[in-house]
Order: sequence, then C-alpha cells, then structure tokens
Amino acid sequence: MIDITIQNFETELIGASLRQPVLLDIWAPWCGPCKSLSPVLEKLEAAYGGRFVLAKLNSDEQPEIAGQLSQAFGVRSIPFCVLFSQGQPVDGFVGALPESEIRKFLDKHVPSVDALESDAEAAEAEVLLAEGGDLDAALAKLQEAVAIDPANDAARIDYLKLLLSDAAADPARTEQARAAFEPVASKVLLDSRFAAIEHWLKACEALREARPLATLDAAIAANKRDFEARFERAQVLFAHGDPTAAMDELLEILMRDKAWNQELARKTYVAILELMTKPAPKADAAAGAAKGTLELTGKAATAPAADPVLDQYRRKLSMALF
Repeated sequence: MIDITIQNFETELIGASLRQPVLLDIWAPWCGPCKSLSPVLEKLEAAYGGRFVLAKLNSDEQPEIAGQLSQAFGVRSIPFCVLFSQGQPVDGFVGALPESEIRKFLDKHVPSVDALESDAEAAEAEVLLAEGGDLDAALAKLQEAVAIDPANDAARIDYLKLLLSDAAADPARTEQARAAFEPVASKVLLDSRFAAIEHWLKACEALREARPLATLDAAIAANKRDFEARFERAQVLFAHGDPTAAMDELLEILMRDKAWNQELARKTYVAILELMTKPAPKADAAAGAAKGTLELTGKAATAPAADPVLDQYRRKLSMALF
C-alpha cells in the first residue's frame, strides 16, 4: 500500500500503473464509509497476490489531486476509488461497496493469474532471443505462453512470427504456424497484425509448390504482365525473409494493375509494411514531468524512431496508388 502525495504522484501512481494496475482509494479521516472500505481493499490487495497495487490519497491533505480526479469523473463524494492502468485513470467506483462487487470491478481490469504466467513465459522467450539463445527453447516458451492464456495475442503473434521466420529452413514450422493461427483466424478483419501474419503464412505455404526463381524470372522476362509469376516471386522472397525485394516485385504489379486479383498485391505489400513496423515503446509517464504538476492522463506514447527504409517503401506505395 502506498500513500500518494503531490510529490510522488507521477512515479508511484502514473509510472507504477505502466507496470501493473493501481487502485487509488481517495478517503478522508472524518469519512465513516472510508473507514469501513479500507480494510476490504487491503484484504483484496493481499488476496490478488500482487496483481494490482493499492494506493491511498487523503483528500484533506491532497485536495488538488482529489479535486481534479473528482472533476474528471463527475464525482462529489468519498470514498472514491480510481483504477489506473498504462498511465491513465480508466475506471472507478464510489462508496463502500461489498467485497463481491469490488472483486467484479477489479476482475474487469486486473490480469488473471493465467495472464501473468503467460506474460512471464513470453518475457523469458524474449530474453532468450535477446541473448542469442536456442530458437527451439524460445519457441517452447512462447508455445507455453499461448497454451496458458489463449487470449494473449501478443504472445501468439510473437510465436507465429518466430515460427514463420524459420519456415523457409524448416517446412514443419509452417504447419505449426497454421495450427497456432487457426484459433484466431477470425481476427484478421479487425486486427492488422493478424491480417499481416496471415499473408506471411500464405507465402510460406505457397513456398512448397513455388517454381524456382530462375523459372519465374524467365516467365517475367517473356511477359512483364505475367502477374501470377510476379506474385509467386514476391511470395518466395517474402517467405525467405527478403521483404524489400518482395515489395519491389509487388510494386511492379501495382504500377501496371492496382486492382489485380482483388488488390492482392496491395494487401500483401501493406502486410509486409505492418510486419516491418516496430511497435511503439510504452509511455514513460514519469519522464520529463515538471515537479509538482499533475498529468492525470499520463504521457503520450513515445513515437518509434523513423525507419528510412519503411518511409521509402510507404512513399513508393503512395506513388503507385495515387
């Protein structure tokens, strides 16, 4: 349990919520319901085993913080609890609710035990890869992460990417990737990450029956509008881990026929761009904040450094399309 003040607001509340949810209990010494709620919250913090942190704020001693939060949520009474996650206040409740109701509230926002175990396995895989460790060991960690928590999309995507990055050398990886992808195949319409993975998976599957590059080059030399051969060549390059060469081939199609095969060339090109784009780093809510100021919504996520290759190929796509 942490007592929040104007001095530690940024580090102990905003910054801490980037690592795990923080429940802020706004109370006052004269408030009867606050006194009855406090032991319930402390009991739940222990019961949840570190899945969230309980923080307390005395509204009499810290009126500026309490006032801004109350205004933000349109609340005029205490006890008032606010759940912070990823540097922002995301939800809250008012009054000394029964323990069962508070559990329902927490369960909407606090990661499950399975989710934490899954994240831990994925983190171990990341460490293995960063240290140049065994690929099979990292894959096993990610596979376990997905098995523990099938809803862990980040771990599943990392697992799929690692499988497909080795698929050209080991065709069995493609079959493993297809099995891991099928449970989330419906997400391709809503999530560009899974849509991109699907295109990569199809390229790896097409590799089994693809013609040799020399044969494809001869077909293209004989007919520059042989889009089937150009797309097949792009898929071979894509599957072999040469994304820019694959996009160059796709551009040749786009410059001649943007709508070919229901815009398959454009969709594949966009998928490669998505796969090459590094995710934005998490916000550092505490960095750069002026002492004594409040930033209740946290800091905006830091934009990733510009990638000149990505920027170049985005421009090429725009020129081909427009």
